[in-house]
Amino acid sequence: MLTYRVPMVPGPTSVPSEVLAAYQVDYASSDLEDEFFSLYTRVEKQLQTILMTRNRVALMSGEAMVTLWGALKSCLKPGDRVLAVGTGLFGYGVGDMARSVGAQVETVGFEYDAIADPAKVEEAIVWFRPKMVTMIHCETPSGTLNPVGDVGRLVAKHDVPLFYVDAVSSAVGAELRTDDWRIDLCLVGTQKCLSCPSDLGIIAISDRAWRAAEEVSYQGYDALLPWKDALKDRYFPYTPHWHGIAALEVACRRVLEEGLEAVFQRHARVAAQCRRGVQDLGLELYPREEAFNSPTVTAVKVPPILGWAELDRRLRDQGVGVGGNYGVLAGKLFRLGHMGTQADETLVRQTLEALAKALGKA
Repeated sequence: MLTYRVPMVPGPTSVPSEVLAAYQVDYASSDLEDEFFSLYTRVEKQLQTILMTRNRVALMSGEAMVTLWGALKSCLKPGDRVLAVGTGLFGYGVGDMARSVGAQVETVGFEYDAIADPAKVEEAIVWFRPKMVTMIHCETPSGTLNPVGDVGRLVAKHDVPLFYVDAVSSAVGAELRTDDWRIDLCLVGTQKCLSCPSDLGIIAISDRAWRAAEEVSYQGYDALLPWKDALKDRYFPYTPHWHGIAALEVACRRVLEEGLEAVFQRHARVAAQCRRGVQDLGLELYPREEAFNSPTVTAVKVPPILGWAELDRRLRDQGVGVGGNYGVLAGKLFRLGHMGTQADETLVRQTLEALAKALGKA
């Protein structure tokens, strides 16, 4: 399908027309014009409010992975110790990414249908003494939300130099207190709860992380260090994406006009509606422990009587787009992405109606 009649994939999410309109302007050169630097300054302040941080924010051209890789390569030297909190595909995956850049990685692992136990993380911090702890806030494939705040307090307690948090699928849809939770590298993408196209990676960078980047001095497209004084010096590492940043300003303004707390409440309310409806259809949530579930995405076990391919076909025939899964979860779970513009009661109701029809219950 070129577009979904009922969009419910867990990203990229449906982009509102007013955000898309920002791409229709024939902007001048971002390297030369005061208007661009004023725009960047405004968007940085908006994101600092949304992410609850005073840290500087880099807006990097590329999908969110540009920040996940860039943060690791910029702040780690070969042999540096990294403690990866593994609760799903991305948590374990970030550990593998750190290994690929030469880090010595220890994984404190949990089942995919669970969330991190801070006590076990603390035990690992004490004996391993890492330079960096990595963690995923929302494990999108599993539909879980990790206790980043609790782990952040342990990072601060034990004076771990760096706390790396993938908040790509949680930022804006769930509370994220970057400074209070001692997050040094807060990694976000535009295509999830912000409901923009997938063309910018966002990263809030603490002073500790800037110092680490200076020590490593990594040079590359995804390097963080060139962004340290980019706005002040009006000299960016490559041509900034004026269109994308203008669209991001519109998206941030929409969030702030609704109010952060109201946005969190909307996501929680729609998530509860979705999960009740799924269970009413006789489908099983993953994980079963609803306290583990993220307010931005719901994972559901594929009904064996249909299988994923047939369920997907029946939903697509109705114009409904939902997400499949990856790795060990492929074919076992499907996902409903009620995030950003898709955290909407009407869309969830339409999705549940389509599911009922696909299951022969309507």
